[in-house]
Amino acid sequence: MLSLSGSSHCVAARLVLHYLLLVSVYEAETRSLKEQISPLKNTSISAIFVFGDSTVDSGNNNFLKTSFKCNFPPYGRRFPNHVATGRFTNGLLATDFVAHYLGIKDYVPPYLDSTLSLDELKTGVSFASAGSGIDPLTAQIDGVLTLQMQLDNFKAYKTRMESSIGKEGAKALISNALFLSSVGTNDFMVNYYGLPIRRLAYTTISAYQKFILHNVQLFIQGLVELGARKIAVVGLPPIGCVPVVITLNSGNALTQRGCIESLCSVARDYNRMLQATLADMQMSHGARVVYVDIYKPLDEIVRNPRQFGFEKVNVGCCGSGLLEVSFGCNLKSELCSDDSKYVFWDAIHPTEAAYYSIFQSIRPLIDNFLY
Repeated sequence: MLSLSGSSHCVAARLVLHYLLLVSVYEAETRSLKEQISPLKNTSISAIFVFGDSTVDSGNNNFLKTSFKCNFPPYGRRFPNHVATGRFTNGLLATDFVAHYLGIKDYVPPYLDSTLSLDELKTGVSFASAGSGIDPLTAQIDGVLTLQMQLDNFKAYKTRMESSIGKEGAKALISNALFLSSVGTNDFMVNYYGLPIRRLAYTTISAYQKFILHNVQLFIQGLVELGARKIAVVGLPPIGCVPVVITLNSGNALTQRGCIESLCSVARDYNRMLQATLADMQMSHGARVVYVDIYKPLDEIVRNPRQFGFEKVNVGCCGSGLLEVSFGCNLKSELCSDDSKYVFWDAIHPTEAAYYSIFQSIRPLIDNFLY
């Protein structure tokens, strides 16, 4: 059995004490961002269902046999009671802010949490899995849920609701729910440009983008067939501005920390193609499908950080901020003094403050989508 020496116990205790002191300071200095949002009243939205990757996974990977998880400190340092829920950030995700704004619930829980009550399930869950992508191969790299597996889980969810509240009740619940998908970054950042497999089959980025968009169509069609009528699809962020991407693609990662424009261009091209695809689907599938632009909000933050209350845009708060993610960001990692001034929490994922800023940017779209 593993045992710790007295000195190891002391080191561990100091690390925990240091962490608790940090979070208590943040708790005293800041008012909850969620508390700054006035929830809408009397909306027709019954629930929120979320699909995608680590930008919207609220803890599903905790229940999978994968190393790509973050259910440990310092993740969650700004979450209520400082719980590391499995969200790849220091606090809430944008989808949590959306759910609160809609007046549905304060946090979107992970579907794979078997302890969820019927009421929790009825008002919506996240089916997302960190490390996933639109390309099935992307999820297989990290042993996480593919988008089709997430859709299958929603199908199982629908069957469970039909058993609990009847077929008509389940139909009404689903048709009045908001479906949100945020996925695609890993397909390009990790899969296409990180591994040679897809580049052998799709020799141009344009060909791969078309393959991805075909899968998007199949996914949305699957949602519609299961009863979804209000679907929001998030585009790609400026992937060339993600700290780990800058680190791996700069001539000198320590001094050259500008966005990688060639990869940002890939994201912009994909987003234009995605918008056209969604517009075509809007006309033929009997559901309302909207495009959610997060490229512009993040790009504006990166270009004019102080205008949005940020100071650091090209490194993460945790560790060196250059490469750390998941187990690379842990209690032994150095942490920035004020994570609210950082756009990125680790070397890939935004901070709660950045997600809040993104939510504020897309709130008018949410309002228009509801009425």
